Amino acid sequence: VQLQASGGGLVQAGGSLRLSCKASGFNFRINTMSWYRQAPGKQRELVARITSDHMTNYADSVKGRFTISRDNVKRVVYLQMNSLKPDDTAVYYCNLPWTTRDWWGQGTLVTVSS
Repeated sequence: VQLQASGGGLVQAGGSLRLSCKASGFNFRINTMSWYRQAPGKQRELVARITSDHMTNYADSVKGRFTISRDNVKRVVYLQMNSLKPDDTAVYYCNLPWTTRDWWGQGTLVTVSS
């Protein structure tokens, strides 16, 4: 399993970014995928999740601003982030949750300046 996240960067408050996670090494189509984030000094937290049939759920803090989606042909999961706030500053991780273990990508840093 490999999960390669990209798309992070520095953005001003109110701006947008789109994160991508390219997946390989497993049957992407049938698996739930998630995005997590970890801010400095804080625990890693779930941001958004999308199931194989495209059902989604979000952390309360990002509802209405972030959108998770997936392209099963390209084997990519996206996180569209709008109306970004300084509190969204974190390393964002792509996650594949299996019952036996979690798989993690390398993380991509998002910095939102005020």
